[in-house]
Amino acid sequence: MTYDAILLAGFGGPRGPEDVVPFLRNVTAGKGIPDERLTEVGEHYGLFGGRSPINELTDALRDAFADGLRAEGIDLPVIVGNRNWDPYTLDALREIADAGGHRVLTVITAAYSSYSGCRQYREDIAAQVERLGVPLQVDKVRAYFNTPGFVAANVDAVVAAYRESEAAGHPDADLVFVTHSIPDAMEASSAVARPASYAGQHEELARLVSAGAGEVLGRELPWRLVFCSRSGPPQMPWLEPDVNDALAEMAEAGSTAVGLAPVGVIMDHMEGVYDLD
Repeated sequence: MTYDAILLAGFGGPRGPEDVVPFLRNVTAGKGIPDERLTEVGEHYGLFGGRSPINELTDALRDAFADGLRAEGIDLPVIVGNRNWDPYTLDALREIADAGGHRVLTVITAAYSSYSGCRQYREDIAAQVERLGVPLQVDKVRAYFNTPGFVAANVDAVVAAYRESEAAGHPDADLVFVTHSIPDAMEASSAVARPASYAGQHEELARLVSAGAGEVLGRELPWRLVFCSRSGPPQMPWLEPDVNDALAEMAEAGSTAVGLAPVGVIMDHMEGVYDLD
């Protein structure tokens, strides 16, 4: 099988203060959230110059991705197309089609199976292909939460964090893996026709990373999985425990240091720089 281009499917983020509310409108489209609430949430971006770091990091990932492919003898354009902000999926697919491309391989910047981290991207791509009205075949790589490179990158991050913690006098920091929470109903549907659900995939990665990091550090690393960034009506059950509740419980139980590994994201955005700060 041959491809004409690779679509790096991203989430997107505001590039400046004027983008914040329009970006949040895109993210919450169809949910009926008033602009007043979006403005309130958008104040978080004001702490970081009214922008998200995700755009530059996605571009850096694109460049590293293309360089890595060329090192393997594969010379294909890697095009960024975001679901929620410029450059949009439509822009990326139009660029590919205008260059004569017919077959596209998609890598989503989310490593796990869920509606918001997989199917919603697929639906967006399908809708934009239909909108373009061009004969594009778009394939998607599988969820890559347990591929060796993704595991190794997270092992490296955990090892580096523990060495910093040891140097600061906290050699026995507790290892906590954290990811974005999703509704319980989405968790249940994520396991359909798959060996593991969204949470189960995180648990598999956590086992692999804790084992790999423990081997490097020469000791066992007990761990737990927690969740962050819950939203939606309070009566709707979401995956728990919340990271803040978990950290409070751990502190009450005597923990004095924690290694917090945000394995739910592959690059920093507001979940990392605000929600987990």
